[in-house]
Order: sequence, then structure tokens, then C-alpha cells
Amino acid sequence: MTDAAARGAHRARYRRILSFAGREFLKIWWFELVLPRLGMSRVAERTRGPRMQTFARRFHTLAVELGGLMIKVGQFMSSRLDVLPPEITKELEGLQDEVPAVPTSAIRALAEAELGIPLERAYAWFDDTPVAAASLGQVHRARLSALDAADTGLEDVVVKVQRPGIDEIVAVDLAALRRVARWLTRVRLVADRVDAPALVEEFAETSREEIDYLHEAASAERFRENFADDPRVGMPEIVWERSTRRVLTLSDVTAIKINDTDALRAAGIDPAQVAEVFAEVMFDQVFTHSFVHADPHPGNIFVTPTSPTPPTTPTADTTDATPGGFRLTFIDFGMMAEIPASLRDGLRTLLIAVTGRDSRGLVAAAQEIGVLLPSADTRELERALTALFARFGGMGFAELSKVDPREFRDFAEEFGDMVRSLPLQLPENMLLLIRAVSLTSGMCSSLDPAFNVWDAAEPYAGRLLRDESGNIVQAFASQAMDTMNTTWRLPKRIDDIITRVDDGTVSFDTSRLERRLDRLEGIARRIASGVLFAAMLIGGALLVPAVPALGITLICVSALPLLHSLFAGVGRRGPR
Repeated sequence: MTDAAARGAHRARYRRILSFAGREFLKIWWFELVLPRLGMSRVAERTRGPRMQTFARRFHTLAVELGGLMIKVGQFMSSRLDVLPPEITKELEGLQDEVPAVPTSAIRALAEAELGIPLERAYAWFDDTPVAAASLGQVHRARLSALDAADTGLEDVVVKVQRPGIDEIVAVDLAALRRVARWLTRVRLVADRVDAPALVEEFAETSREEIDYLHEAASAERFRENFADDPRVGMPEIVWERSTRRVLTLSDVTAIKINDTDALRAAGIDPAQVAEVFAEVMFDQVFTHSFVHADPHPGNIFVTPTSPTPPTTPTADTTDATPGGFRLTFIDFGMMAEIPASLRDGLRTLLIAVTGRDSRGLVAAAQEIGVLLPSADTRELERALTALFARFGGMGFAELSKVDPREFRDFAEEFGDMVRSLPLQLPENMLLLIRAVSLTSGMCSSLDPAFNVWDAAEPYAGRLLRDESGNIVQAFASQAMDTMNTTWRLPKRIDDIITRVDDGTVSFDTSRLERRLDRLEGIARRIASGVLFAAMLIGGALLVPAVPALGITLICVSALPLLHSLFAGVGRRGPR
């Protein structure tokens, strides 16, 4: 494609995104602003759910057709349960990062330009058939040259190559999204609930990191260091000599996909045990290492057998099967969540409150994290959480599946409407974490229908509570020492003050307080004069048609309080 053709395609892409957003804004304006003013609020409320679903379906189609960042935008929107209605998030949660593959010739040309040598020299073999094609990049299998294999100790590798021109597409998409965000700031219905420009910048930062493969490689190395001594976790090795910002070469760690339960059982591995270990590892990432894999979907996690357990034929009853040894192998570290100390402390408080079914503690943790503004009226939220814990607390997914769906629906509608009415928005660093948690929860429940997230969280909550208790004891001891010191010095300080009062050496300077009171009194008088002026002017204007003389007199006399309101005290300002 020539430069002129590329610029034309980019302009068309930009216009299509803005055109889609403009049509949706017109619908919002008509249904949410115009119809209520015409007394047709019920029409807007009755059609809101279907309209949201239609919007989500149309965006789903747009995202699949355009690719680029639009698929990422849909995935981003599907996780914003704090600001978007469920009609949108549910429709977009299944949006897959799958697009048609780029022709191998274009991939080869980009990889050779990045590596600076022909692929035949960079690799002993390069498979032209891609393993996977996504909106931002494409993955091919390869084999290192004999020299590189000797240096690294690796042979079979996978090569991740960016889609040609993705930098320009990302720039176009972000420019369009920034303009849409500026439009949203003018829509009060949206601006009251979410800071759209801030969300776009958060998304832009994540996207820029995801297309920088050197950043991904550094994240993979950090993840490796965190779990270096943990036999439960594996990850690929980076071949730095064959990696750049747009090409990433790493060891081939392909094994059993974590959601392939038949293959797991055939390898003698119990899927329920995989779910348990997976949850433990994700909790460790949050509370121990503060560095979380934020995209743990089935394509990014393999289960690698580590014991010579012979394959077994899967049967319907596997309760007596002896689980074989395994480790969880993570790949794709382009999307990672950094957990700062302040957020980690808040999450610890949150976990302790959830496992303790403490609704008030849960609200306090939400305020500590920054999800809830301090000014929020949380009484209804505490009541709803108490009801939630009382009805569903401690249930595993198997038990929840037996609950009447109508009860779920009624509770979700009441609870969701109440939460969305609160002044809340997820902080920037919470978005990826919530994505990781939701994917983990779904994966564990698919591996083990009886999986109970409470059971997985409780050991961590107990350990954190013990740590917290130790901190409380230290804080109490420190506070006790401070109190003892203050108490020890208090009699002498009181005696000194009494002595100074007896000697007449204690004085109180109230001059500043008096001056401020005088100023406040003057301001009050000028406000009263302004009110009197307005009353006389309006009254006079109303009286002119009926009693012209009295009306004109009032209008003229109203100038006196006006002058007092404007100029009183101008020449009397003293020191403050």
C-alpha cells in the first residue's frame, strides 16, 4: 500500500469511528434529554435496555471489522462494570481478539527489517503458518540457528511479530477516542458518572505498553524472578538476541491448555486441583508480589505435566484418580497490573472484610482504595451488602447454580441500580486487576463446578489478618509509649502554665479575630444592602404601571442601598 493510500485508509477509519460515535450520541441526546422534557420519560426508560444491547451489538460488529484497538476497546468496556450498564458489558464480554492473519510475506519483511538480517540467517526454520493471529500481532513457530541454540540452550521457539502498520492504526484509533472523550465531557449524563478523557489516557498507556515487545520481555523477566523458586509456576525464556520492539522470540512452552479438561484427565491431572493451584498463584501475584498477569485467559496459560504419570483413559468418574504433578505455565506478558502499596493495603482490608462477611468493613475498604468517594452516602450500600452476605455468602458455584434465577435477577437489578447511583469509579490501576480476577474466577469455576472462591481466599485472609494484628499491636505499643511520655510531662507543663498566669506573663492576642469579625459584619451589611436594592428595584418596576409616582420613587431610592453594597468599607481596610 502506498503512503497516499495508507493516509486515505487512516482518514476513512478515523471518520468511521467518529461517525459511529456521533450516531450513538444523537440517540442518547434524543432519548435521555429530549423525550423526558416532552413528558415521555417512560418511553426512554422502557427502551433503554434494548437500546444498550443494540449499541453493544453494533460496536461488536465495528470492532471485528476494524480490528486494531477497537477490539481492545470492547474488551476494556466489558470490564467497566462500575460505569457501564450490564446490557453493554455482557454483550461485549465475549469479544475475541481474533482477526484474519497477515500474509506471511508482510510478516517476513517486517521481521527482517527489525532483526536486520534475512530470516534464513536468524532462524534455522520459520513456519509460514501462524499459530495465532490477533489484532496487534501474529505468532509463528521457529527453530533457532545452531549458534543461537548453543548460546541459549534452546531450540524450538515461537516468534511474535507485530502486524505491519499497527503503530499508525493505534495512533489513528487513539486520536478518534480522544475526540469522542471530549464529546462525552459535554454530556452531563455521562460526565457525572465517568471521567472519559482519563479513561482514554489509561487505555492509551496500556495499549502503548502492549505493542512494545521489549516492555513485554522485561515484564516476563520480572515475573520469572518473582516465581523463580516456585515449582508451581513456569514461563518462557526470552531470546534477547532475536527480540526488538516489534519482534519477540521466546522458548516454545506449548502444553495442555488450562481449559482442556479431557487432556488434563488423560495426563492424570485433576482439573479441580488445577483450579485450586491457579487461584493460589493469582492470589500470590496480588498480595505477595504486587505484579499480576492481567490477561489469564485459556490461550495464555498451559498446564505442563511434571511427573511421569502414564496417560489414562478419561472416564466419567475420576474421583479416585491420582492427580499427576504439574505446573502452570504463563505466556503473553503484554498486559500486567502493577499493585502499589496503597492499593495492596486496601485490597488486604477488602479481602479480610469479604471473608469475614463484614459489610461495613467492605465499604471502608472501598473508600480506602478510592472506589467510593468519601462523600458517598453508604448506608444503603451497607444494607445491600449485608443482605448479599446473608443470602449468598459462602456459597460455591455449584450451590449458586441451584438458586432460582429470578431471585438472582431481582437482587442484581436492585443492587446494580443502587451501586450505579453512587459516586464511584475504579482507579486506573484497578481496571487490569479486575480483569484478571474475573478471568480467574470464570476459569476456576469451569475447571471445577464446585469451586468455592471463599475457600480459596480464606487462608490468605487469615494470614493477612495475623499480619494486620501484628501491625496493630506494634501501633498500639507505640501509641502507648507516646501517651506515657505525654502523661509524664503533663504535670510539669501544667505547673509552668499556672506559674505564668500567677505572674501575669500570659497574654492572649485577639486582635486578628476582632478584625475578621469586623470584616464579616461589613460583608453581611453589604449583602443586606444588595438584597434591599433588588427588592426596591423590582417592586418599583412592578408599581410603575399602576402607581407611577411611587414606582419611580422606589426605583430612584434603590440607588442608595446599591451604592452602600458596592462601596461600603472601601477606604477602611486595615491590616489583616
